[in-house]
Amino acid sequence: MPRQRPEAADTEHIPAGPAPCRVVVCRDCCCGTPKITGVDHDRQLARLSEEVPVRVSDCLDVCEHANVIVVQPSAAARAAGACPVWLGLVNDPDATEDIAAWVQAGGPGIAPCPDILDLYAFTPPRRTR
Repeated sequence: MPRQRPEAADTEHIPAGPAPCRVVVCRDCCCGTPKITGVDHDRQLARLSEEVPVRVSDCLDVCEHANVIVVQPSAAARAAGACPVWLGLVNDPDATEDIAAWVQAGGPGIAPCPDILDLYAFTPPRRTR
């Protein structure tokens, strides 16, 4: 049975209280699928959703880095020059916890990225479309 793609409005999870930034979680052809074994994809999404607004995206075209999570700075941090941070190979629950803690501390442009997350950070290719 083909997988149904939810509408964008159905994929935004916003916890109570203010959040300093947002997270985009790739879930499509590789990320969040049985292709990436040994990961509780539902729990990863639920854990992040407990802490911050999470948007589930279709394929972000960086499948070689599955599971991909993009941490977007808050509006204030973006105005000050902060950029989104792309994290790949986030296949360990401890990494998910590190991301949740960083976002709660302020995320990009507000709180320094924990050294351990530097291991997951990558620069996505430029899109030409």
